[in-house]
Amino acid sequence: FMSPANVHVNRYPMSGEVTYNQYHKGKYLVAWHPKSSTENERWSVAVKNKHGEILFKQIAGALAKRICNYSAVGETAKQCEEYGFIKFGSRVDVLLPVGTKVDVSLNQVVKGGVTVLASW
Repeated sequence: FMSPANVHVNRYPMSGEVTYNQYHKGKYLVAWHPKSSTENERWSVAVKNKHGEILFKQIAGALAKRICNYSAVGETAKQCEEYGFIKFGSRVDVLLPVGTKVDVSLNQVVKGGVTVLASW
């Protein structure tokens, strides 16, 4: 979750090929609401490399009513490179394959392009 005071640049969590890129219309529930991941306006992107494939979602919140996404299917994603942003309060979900070692803990504050979220 990112508050309105946070930087809202979104960065690729891993390098690989963009295999999916889809915009979904939706509601504008507060970003921390459990159903915001499936009911809010969002943009879903999947990237695949030799280790596997991950899906990540830019999710609009109650104030964030504009998602910008620069990725396209077939392009090469580079880890830590900017792929979009969300204006004001928002959220990004990263869905990892079963068995991935998660390197962060619940409620830990993370920094895009700096904090390692998980490893293979």
